[in-house]
Amino acid sequence: MIRLNNLRLELNYTDKDIKNRAARELRVEEKAIKAVSIFRRSVDARKKDDVHFLCSVDVDLAFSEDRILRKCKNAVKAKPYRYDITKYTGTHSPVIVGMGPAGIFAALILAQSGAKPIVIERGKDVDRRTADVQKFWSTGTLSSESNVQFGEGGAGTFSDGKLNTGTKDMRQRKVLEEFVLHGAPDEILYNAKPHIGTDKLKTTIKNIREEILALGGTVLFDTKFSGFQTKNEKVVSAQIEHNGKTESIETDSIILAIGHSARDTFEMLYDKKLPIEAKSFSVGARIEHLREKIDEAQYGRFAGNERLGSASYKMNVHLENGRGVYTFCMCPGGRVVNASSESGMLVTNGMSEFARNDVNSNSALLVGVNPSDFRSDHPLAGMYFQREIEKKAYKAGGGDYFAPVQRLEDFVNGRRSEKTGEVTPSIGKRYSFADINEILPDYVCESMKKGISAMGRKLDGFDSGDALLTAAETRSSSPIRILRNTDTLESIAVEGLYPCGEGAGYAGGIISAAVDGIKCAEKIIEKQCY
Repeated sequence: MIRLNNLRLELNYTDKDIKNRAARELRVEEKAIKAVSIFRRSVDARKKDDVHFLCSVDVDLAFSEDRILRKCKNAVKAKPYRYDITKYTGTHSPVIVGMGPAGIFAALILAQSGAKPIVIERGKDVDRRTADVQKFWSTGTLSSESNVQFGEGGAGTFSDGKLNTGTKDMRQRKVLEEFVLHGAPDEILYNAKPHIGTDKLKTTIKNIREEILALGGTVLFDTKFSGFQTKNEKVVSAQIEHNGKTESIETDSIILAIGHSARDTFEMLYDKKLPIEAKSFSVGARIEHLREKIDEAQYGRFAGNERLGSASYKMNVHLENGRGVYTFCMCPGGRVVNASSESGMLVTNGMSEFARNDVNSNSALLVGVNPSDFRSDHPLAGMYFQREIEKKAYKAGGGDYFAPVQRLEDFVNGRRSEKTGEVTPSIGKRYSFADINEILPDYVCESMKKGISAMGRKLDGFDSGDALLTAAETRSSSPIRILRNTDTLESIAVEGLYPCGEGAGYAGGIISAAVDGIKCAEKIIEKQCY
């Protein structure tokens, strides 16, 4: 199979156009091509009067490819990706703590290897969890164990289902293929910026769970990880709380895929003297604009094209004060949601369904913070820093989980908004006007203002006075890192304990977390083969 890179295709291309374009590039007749398919597709919108696709295309020829490869500099040999499963030979079922992307894919790989993993999840299955989240958004009644952060699918379940990643690890292909196999749209296999959408992600997650169960795995919802026991610094059991009882599961392998918001678990692990360090992360607010304005700014006269869909953006600015300001987790045609998980604290996130057709588009607008900002050398100082901001956000909104909202012009001028402009809060009715300058640290607010001004020069209308800010965004990534060995991926202090994914400080997003889950599962399987 030959892969052709950087092929231009117009927005209205057909399958015949792909074949014709490939034939011309390879300088062969179309009948010489047995099959052709898109491997990767991205939007080239650098020139607003000439928006088109750039594609990598896989071509299967009816004759030897060697001659073509020598003649066509744009062609390379390509092999279909294949992930090989190694049989698990251990005697104990591995335990996976958490059913976010890292935990789900660790469990799936272990189940496919015959390990019969046991997954414990403090929250509920995705259907009951969705009901709890909807109730919270409409009434302000928060369940501390079943919310936007906790439950089947992890925090990513109520997001955009974004699958783009900076990792070059080939395991990401395994993740995408499993998503498609379990119900996700085929297009995530070739779009450069793939997404599932929160609506389709829920069904996909349930289907993966069913495969884990069919292969002999166990999934325990409403089950909290309360600790572990060791012998000679090796894991011998996991302690859980289930149905009001404390139980012990004999095992020699525990994957800690606990997510970035399991703060009580962080404290428990710290109390058990597990080596943990504070790490850098980011804080800020959600910023939203009218979707049609963002689409027009990005695509010009091509805005609204069905194949383009809603436009995304990704920007970053490095300021003279040394701070970095950037947009993160951009949700085209989505909405801002209340993602709180602790009583008396308020945090936001962004969410889109697959269609991405809501009125507004939003993203996190973040400023990097580091351990020196936390005013403490405690390993959990970043977590306490987050809580401090979230408590201020809760108070600024007037309590009862009303989110603090402010027009951008008012934020810049340090005054509480009295009304909205062209952008209506997508978070729904549970919001209050507030001054976000009173919620976030001064250096964060000043950096945001400078960053917004600079970004406005990159993206027309980004710095519009009617843009809307909703606070606070504090869960961009975990505030800690649970230290692990580079080679074995086990804790540096406890053999058989595998800190994993975003919560442990080794991922950032659905794909990288899932890949890390796969890597930890592989290490467990490899260890049993020795």
